[in-house]
Formats: sequence, structure tokens, C-alpha cells
Amino acid sequence: MISVSRKGFTLIELIMTVAIIGLLATVTLPLAELSVQHSKEQELRWALREIRDGLDAYKQAVDDGRIIRSAEKTAYPESVQVLVDGMPDAKDPTNKNKIYFLRRIPRDPMAADSSLPDADTWGKRSYESPADDPQEGDNVFDVYSLSPGTGMNGVQYKNW
Repeated sequence: MISVSRKGFTLIELIMTVAIIGLLATVTLPLAELSVQHSKEQELRWALREIRDGLDAYKQAVDDGRIIRSAEKTAYPESVQVLVDGMPDAKDPTNKNKIYFLRRIPRDPMAADSSLPDADTWGKRSYESPADDPQEGDNVFDVYSLSPGTGMNGVQYKNW
């Protein structure tokens, strides 16, 4: 009796292996895309919170008398850049100290144009404009994303 020794794989085994790998690839690719979107949305939430906390801290400093403003202006900064540049502390007798509200302006992670400065990636809402139609003005009351996209929660990024 002759014994035949087989080495290697049959064509069916190779086809099944390729099919299984292809199936696994089609499942993992959408999951990876979802993970990237979730990460960008987390970064957007963090950036919005950081800028809004800076705006609130600026208003609190005005209300506490640490920043001098004229009677015709609101208690909000003229631009987002003021939060980084700082304002003179009115309660400092030497007038040398400044109050800073942000170290840097975070970039909108949903911004498509990478050539824009960080501050220009955000939409700015003035105190006088309505919430449903935000417009820029003499001050910055709030910021929002300029991205036309919609989050995984079904809410447009500009409404976050």
C-alpha cells in the first residue's frame, strides 16, 4: 500500500480563508470610522466647554470689577483672542498684572479648512443676536461649530 503525503492547502481552504478575512475587514472598517467620529465629537465637546468657561470667567471678572468696561459695552469680550491675550486687573494697585482666561484657543476639530487660524474655525454669537440665528457683533457671548455635519446623537454640530 502506498501512502500519499499531502502538504499545503486545498483551493477550497484558501478561498474560505480569504472570505473570512474579507468578512472581518468589512465589519471592522465601519467600527473604526465610528471610533474616529466619536473621538472628534469628544474633542468638540471639550473645546466648546473650555471656550465657554473662559467666556463665563471673563464676564464674572467684569461683574466683580476686575475688568473695567464702558457703560455702553456688555460684560462680554470683544473677541475670543482677548481670552488669551488677557486684560489688565483693575484691582491690582500697580496696574502691571493681567487676568488670563485661556492659554490658547482650541481649534474646532470639525473645521475642514486647516489653513484658518484657530479662532476663525468657530462661529461667534454676540449678546444681541438670538439663539436660533447666531450673528457676530461687538462682543462674543457664545461660540459654536461652523461644521454643517450632524453628530452621532442626531443634533447638528452648530447646535451643540
